[in-house]
Amino acid sequence: MARPAEGRQPAAPMSSGQAARRVRILRAASELGAREGLASVQMHDVAKEAGVAIATLYRYFPSKPYLFMAVLEWHIEQYLGGHEDGREDLAVAAEGTDAAAEVAELLITLSVKLLDSPLLASAVALSSFTEYTRIVPARMDLVDSALGQAILRLLGVDEASETDRSRARLLIYGWWGLFVAMLTEELSTAEAETNMRLAARLLLTP
Repeated sequence: MARPAEGRQPAAPMSSGQAARRVRILRAASELGAREGLASVQMHDVAKEAGVAIATLYRYFPSKPYLFMAVLEWHIEQYLGGHEDGREDLAVAAEGTDAAAEVAELLITLSVKLLDSPLLASAVALSSFTEYTRIVPARMDLVDSALGQAILRLLGVDEASETDRSRARLLIYGWWGLFVAMLTEELSTAEAETNMRLAARLLLTP
């Protein structure tokens, strides 16, 4: 069985066919994770479900935790109106609206959507905590992710300052912590939503 080289950067799809194969892998991992949970999903099962060679799977996703973190990013892109080739069509908050409330609502709704599949939500959460995600050390700044850019767009920011980027980053970290707390039932949905709205208000109100 093909195994990833230690520390090797994942390949990026260079053609529409490669992009389609990558999406098939993400969709297969998502469906298997939603049915079986992280521990029961095997990489060869994902490759079989996606109709790709195991070497192709490892070429794009060097480990199972890395694969499920990519599944999370893909689901976020889909939620934000993105396309399967990775392009996003992010909405801008209407002029005069409460930007803090809009951002909080975006993050709350995203949490609820992800939690619709508890086993998959658990899979991506567990993957985020494992040391094996460090097999690929170079990771994109959260602010440059689809979610970070969506937040900046809702804030009406075209050219982000360091303060803008820090606020977006803190909001994402806060959202993730509250998402995990909801998943583990440390907080109720209502408590997490209240905290998310408070965090957005504190970080975004001048």
